[in-house]
Order: sequence, then structure tokens, then C-alpha cells
Amino acid sequence: MSSPAPEPNSEICDTSIPSIADPSLPLIDSYTYHSPIPSGSGPYILGVDEAGRGPVLGPMVYGVAYCPVAYKEQLEGLGFADSKTLTAQIRSSLLETLASDPSNLGWSVRVLSPKAISAGMLRRPPFNLNQQAQEATVLLIREVLSRGIELSEVYVDALGKTGPYQAYLSSLFPDISFTVATKADQKYKIVGAASVAAKVTRDAWIEGWVYEECYEDPSGRVSKYFAGSEGEKPPAMAKWAAEMGSGYPSDPKTQAWIKNSLDPTFGYPSLVRFSWSTVKVVLDKNAHPVKWTDDGQESLMKAFVSATGPDKDRCAVTKDLGLKSVSTL
Repeated sequence: MSSPAPEPNSEICDTSIPSIADPSLPLIDSYTYHSPIPSGSGPYILGVDEAGRGPVLGPMVYGVAYCPVAYKEQLEGLGFADSKTLTAQIRSSLLETLASDPSNLGWSVRVLSPKAISAGMLRRPPFNLNQQAQEATVLLIREVLSRGIELSEVYVDALGKTGPYQAYLSSLFPDISFTVATKADQKYKIVGAASVAAKVTRDAWIEGWVYEECYEDPSGRVSKYFAGSEGEKPPAMAKWAAEMGSGYPSDPKTQAWIKNSLDPTFGYPSLVRFSWSTVKVVLDKNAHPVKWTDDGQESLMKAFVSATGPDKDRCAVTKDLGLKSVSTL
């Protein structure tokens, strides 16, 4: 979703939404939130949508919303729609609506931290963004089912070719009818509700972002590099407090923030997705180069280098172990 992200503050903002348990803590690990289990009779329909797939900054949030099939008509009149077409105030109001009828409406979010997104994409083999998105979707559906909700229909907002993804989900959950479509948040109100849950949660995290690098834990510990003098803000915070824009790589304000927030030795705070090419380019150009030296690995490689002279084509390991070629027995 592409509406501009608010400027992060050094003071904690009043997020006061159920899907963020403690806004005074930094977001380090991914987590899942579930609303109370609805008591309405099933079967249920469920919608899936995300917020923050494209930005280089902050978490990606997957949301689901669900209600009894018999509640569909009432759902139509609640005002849910593609969250990017709504103002922040309306989105917040709709999240309250989503929580206002717990006997019929349920919702959940899976918040993927920027650190987890980067770790997945940079590992070998990579766990790319599509795979992470699919994993989040499947996890949410499975956990809703495990809470005793009977699902008959699931509607998923997706990009690109939707057929293979729909077939994949249907193979995992053969008793559920899946509809995977582009712009599903505009076509199906239940997906619009999921869109609102995801977007409000992501925006609240960004607005009240607590920098892990400057966070003072209960024992009083804080990074020596990032810590400021007593009573003063950490020096790094002054750079990071600038307006970051929408978080999308094409946004000039986001580009300026990325350029000006770089520390040449330590890089960026964990708000940044290091796996994005936008960040890699700036790091390669402006950060201090690092050479990793592994003496043990170097010695091992030398041991398998072929010798010369009489021992040509025989590596040092075979010589040290006294191994010889046998042509006849």
C-alpha cells in the first residue's frame, strides 16, 4: 500500500491498536496477532491482503479478516475498501469497526520485521519475498483454522499470475474454495477489511518506530556507538529523525533519507531492508569496504593445490598421508 508513512519520532506515539502489544519496544522479531475468536455460526469467508511489500523501510504486514457467510450482506455496508484509497483517519475508524462485533468479525496479522525480511532474502539459497509472502498467508490460514473457525471461501489479493498461486493454496487446503485475484481488495469487502488491518498495523509501527540501536533496555544497556551524552539524544537519532517519505525506493524523500542516514562503518538501523538493491548500491558506493579473512579456510584450500615436479597432479593431502596411485593389483 502506497500512502505516505508518517515521520518517526523520538517520542513514542500513541498507537493504541490491539495488534501492537507494547509500542515502547522495538520491532526485532516477526510475530502474529489474533483477535478474539468470533462465536457466530459458520462456515466463514476469509480475505487476505498485505501492506508494505514494496517499501525499503519497515515491516511487511499480512492481514486476514473473516466473518460468517451469513454476515456477508452486513459486511457490505460497513465501508471496507482498498486501504490505500482511504484516509488514515477512516482506516483507524474501520479497524475499530472490525473489532466492534467480536461475535461475527475476526482478524489477524502477521508482522514480518525488516530484519527478518532481509535475513531471508540474503541467505543461501535465498528465501525471496514471494516465498515469505506465501508462508505468511499459509500460516495465517492454518492458525485461523486451528482456532476452530470453519472456512468455506478464501479470497486473496495477489500480484502477477494468480492461477498457479490459487492452485497451490487449493492443494494445501482442498476443502476450501480459493479465489486469488489482482485488486481483490477492491472487489471483495472481506479483503478490504484485511487490507485495513494490515495497513493500520504497519503505519502504527512506522509512526512510532523505536530504534533498536538506541533502545535502552531495562538494565540500562544501550549501544556505546549510538548512545548520546546523558540527557541528550543519541547522535545517530538526529540523522534518522529526518522525514523518510513513504518508504518506497522511488520516493525522493525516501532516497534522501537513505543517502543521509548511512553510517559508513555500521550501515543503517534495522528499520532498513538491507536486501533491497537501493540500499546495496548506496552501501557499495559510500560505506567502508570489508574484507573477510579466514585463515583456516585459506590453509584448507592450499592443502588441495596440486604439487609440481614428481608429485604433479597430486595434492598435499595425498602426499602427507602417504597415499599412492595403484595401477595394478
